[in-house]
Amino acid sequence: MSDIKNSDAPINTTTIDKNLVDAPTSNIYEAISIISKRATQINSDIKKELLEKLDEFATYNDSLEEIFENKEQIEVSKFYEKLPKPHALAVQEWLENKIYYRNTKDEEL
Repeated sequence: MSDIKNSDAPINTTTIDKNLVDAPTSNIYEAISIISKRATQINSDIKKELLEKLDEFATYNDSLEEIFENKEQIEVSKFYEKLPKPHALAVQEWLENKIYYRNTKDEEL
């Protein structure tokens, strides 16, 4: 997870050459499918880590009247909001050849 926090993936929208994206698979749809699956994995990892950190600050009260702001929770949430989006991280990993994939149809032949 620390690799994601130190990633140089763009936070803003950037244009990427289609030929770079589909070069490993020779099929843009297959490449996008792989990137999408990796983005889903990254998103669930980030969400799991965020919820674990927020649980550390949780206070359990039966009274709904006592709601107060926890500055630590706010800081943790702001940190995760500033991280690059999962799809940007997945595209960056794809372009750097950090994603392992295989085509099971090729293995059947």
